[in-house]
Amino acid sequence: MPAAKLVVIYPTPRDVAAFERAYSDEHIPLAAPVFEAAGATKVVLTKISGTAPYHRLAEIHFPSLDALNACAGSKDGKKVVDHAHEISTGGAPLIMIATEDVVTF
Repeated sequence: MPAAKLVVIYPTPRDVAAFERAYSDEHIPLAAPVFEAAGATKVVLTKISGTAPYHRLAEIHFPSLDALNACAGSKDGKKVVDHAHEISTGGAPLIMIATEDVVTF
């Protein structure tokens, strides 16, 4: 079964500094143990540079789609998603589930 990832894209918030505080002080400490317990293998947190409609991109990698779905469907997983919506003051975050093919050179 291919690896899977949860992709969360946050629109540019109304107050970037307030979002960054909530993201680092509240959201990451809430989400990290949930993802770790669910078997996440890697988390990539990206901050967008320059003028763009999006501010942050989070990719949470799982060993399988089944593991991702179990995490997302859990009580704690739903709490993390709800919190992502709470802190996203620039509009609702875009949340996607994806599988990936990796090509190395």
